[in-house]
Amino acid sequence: MHDGKPSSPDTVDEVVLPKRRKGIYVLPNLFTLAALFGGFYSIVMAMNGRFDLAAVGVFCAMVLDSLDGRVARMTNTQSAFGEQMDSLADMVSFGAAPALIAYEWALKGLGRWGWIAAFVYCACAALRLARFNVNTAVVDKRYFQGLPSPAAAALVAGLIWLVTDAGIRGGDSAWLSWTQVTWITFAFTLYAGLTMVTNVPFYSFKEVHLKRSVPFAVIVLIALGIAVINIHPPVVLFGLFVIYGLSGYGVYLWRRTKGMQTSVISTSTDEPDERGLHK
Repeated sequence: MHDGKPSSPDTVDEVVLPKRRKGIYVLPNLFTLAALFGGFYSIVMAMNGRFDLAAVGVFCAMVLDSLDGRVARMTNTQSAFGEQMDSLADMVSFGAAPALIAYEWALKGLGRWGWIAAFVYCACAALRLARFNVNTAVVDKRYFQGLPSPAAAALVAGLIWLVTDAGIRGGDSAWLSWTQVTWITFAFTLYAGLTMVTNVPFYSFKEVHLKRSVPFAVIVLIALGIAVINIHPPVVLFGLFVIYGLSGYGVYLWRRTKGMQTSVISTSTDEPDERGLHK
């Protein structure tokens, strides 16, 4: 109102709202940074010959990586920055770190075959993460398309942790020679890397909701699971991830024998063209 008269449309005062300053959510990115530190710590420990601690660092990074997304969803602090930060941290912790640890631990002795296997793993991890980012909206949420990079890293790091815990390092034992260990590492590294870029479906466990109530028996089973892991962590964790690393092929064969769609891509029409996978 001006001088007791209503303002005309041409003279309406513009209300300028203060611009909101864009920021970064601390809590979920704190978990992401901690996971990144786990990967960095693993590389440093491998450079110092502490391969047992290097393997443990990868597993710690895996646990922290599984928490950052859940924390972001539970606190409603998801952001595009957080998604990109998570992918970059995963590339270090589950791509570069396991490849470098495996190379320093055993693959170095194979010459060019060793660094080729390490590079194949690292490259497949990058391809896996890039494909995950572009296919997020079209993949069946119940499954991962290919072996997830944390599980692939756990296969490689778990093998190193298991053999190191057994006291085998650079020499033969009563039940396994170092040459055999080297080639087993070579095979595991290639298997983990190539399985990341397949279209084999691996269960994602995303249907497990922490906010829902569960029967009392579930809590008892979780407690038993923690107790079993503590019996001998290297053996139990490595065994669990070997089973998970093979489970996708079991699901793939089961779907194929039942005549079901084996691809977990639901409706991909964007680039990259995924229509050929609907078989």
